[in-house]
Amino acid sequence: MSNSERPLVRALELDRDGDWDGAHRVVQPIESNAAYRIHAYLHRKEGDLGNAGYWYSRAGIAAGQGSLEDEWQALYDEMTATS
Repeated sequence: MSNSERPLVRALELDRDGDWDGAHRVVQPIESNAAYRIHAYLHRKEGDLGNAGYWYSRAGIAAGQGSLEDEWQALYDEMTATS
């Protein structure tokens, strides 16, 4: 995991542990496609689908359609994968 991915993993772990606000504070200032995807997921989880759509668009991907749990796991797996 690169140093740039560590805060993103932390954001996902905060969300997993029930701290949506903390996760959002961590990911909000980060400018990367991975951060945009996590930001989108967080707003989707929050139920703010308009805001989520904006962040999915910034990430260049379609809005999440599966379960929130599956989306979280896919993001976490991607962020923690070693090369």
